[in-house]
Amino acid sequence: MTTPNEHQPVMLEEALAGLAIKADGIYVDGTFGRGGHSGAILDRLQQGKLLAMDKDPRALATAQEKFSEDDRFLIRQDSFANMAQVVEQQGWLGQVDGILLDLGVSSPQLDDPERGFSFKQNGPLDMRMDPTRGMSAAEWISKAKEQDIATVLKEYGEERFAKRIARAICVARAEAPIDTTSKLAAIVAAANPKWEKGKDPATRSFQAIRIFINDELEDLKVFLQHALQILKPGGRLVVISFHSLEDRLIKRFIREQSRGDQLPPDLPVTHVQLNQKMKAIGKAIRPSAQEQEQNVRSRSSILRVAEKLA
Repeated sequence: MTTPNEHQPVMLEEALAGLAIKADGIYVDGTFGRGGHSGAILDRLQQGKLLAMDKDPRALATAQEKFSEDDRFLIRQDSFANMAQVVEQQGWLGQVDGILLDLGVSSPQLDDPERGFSFKQNGPLDMRMDPTRGMSAAEWISKAKEQDIATVLKEYGEERFAKRIARAICVARAEAPIDTTSKLAAIVAAANPKWEKGKDPATRSFQAIRIFINDELEDLKVFLQHALQILKPGGRLVVISFHSLEDRLIKRFIREQSRGDQLPPDLPVTHVQLNQKMKAIGKAIRPSAQEQEQNVRSRSSILRVAEKLA
């Protein structure tokens, strides 16, 4: 089993296989985390290059500690939504052989109570991947309209009882600030009339608020608009997602780019004339039973691979 603060990369071998790494290739890890995937990519490179990105300043510190003396490695503190600009600054636009995204929150972030991501440990209600920017979860909850809270819980957490929970949050905050993870978790649990078997009642609400606070879905949408611009022909896109909304965006993007131009079905055109931009590589991959047993947090993950066509 994973021990606290141990970073165990999800579907590591599957991700590396999907990238089809070339020893002299250029790769981008858009979600460095604690460097598990990046380290494995570097192990397969010779004169190639790896650019890593992450919002979290602690991820940057880890990168400097692990790889600062490796001249094949570059690290930038930024969202992968800005990957095209960062890649262009390196002169690599349209030359990247592979992009890896491991979406969501990392184990070290979850396991550190001070970050406020987990309802299992009490800590300040923060949830920001970059604690130096933007509004914390506590600040947002203290100011947001009840309807806005309900919308976030419903849209990003697919929470059935979003309205009830939003109402409970507003009633509670009128009495005292909701500034810790345990306070929010208790409010959500009390407002949830039907707990899902095997799932903490706060799971969906915490997930929804985290996604909203960090603009996670918006960042993914922006990235996908520029992914093809970043990759070279034959370049691979590998994405590991943990949430149905994320996976839906990835699946739709790959399907649309693989389908090409939308023309009347009876129009006599070849596949080349359809202007297909990508092709899916294999089917969606889920972690093995062994990995799920060893790393509980891998259980909801799904990996998709696509290749840019010429």
